[in-house]
Amino acid sequence: MGLLDTARSRFRTGLSRTATEERDLRQVAEDVGATPIDSCQRGQEVTTCGVLSSVMLRPRAGVPSVEADLYDGTGHITLVWLGRRQILGIEAGRAVVIKGRMTCMEDGTTIFNPRYELRPRGTT
Repeated sequence: MGLLDTARSRFRTGLSRTATEERDLRQVAEDVGATPIDSCQRGQEVTTCGVLSSVMLRPRAGVPSVEADLYDGTGHITLVWLGRRQILGIEAGRAVVIKGRMTCMEDGTTIFNPRYELRPRGTT
């Protein structure tokens, strides 16, 4: 197997892993009664779940806040906890179920101060 064949094989494996992860995310969402992010509407109280793809400290209007990007296989949503510098368990790669009111900001959809449930590691 040549170098090009190896790269193609790794690329296909990466694609199938991503498809499998997205299927797993959708299954967990169905199991907990969550709404897919791409089906959520502005102003709606939603329950959704997914994996935190990034978590950062980002002050808003001089107030500390933890901001995380949640991905569920259908879309992304920004989660913002105002007045916090960190939240134990909220870290990139962690699966969570969240509940809160969907808002639309200029940079995308957001839920401020969502309630959350950490999912066990190794499960989505």
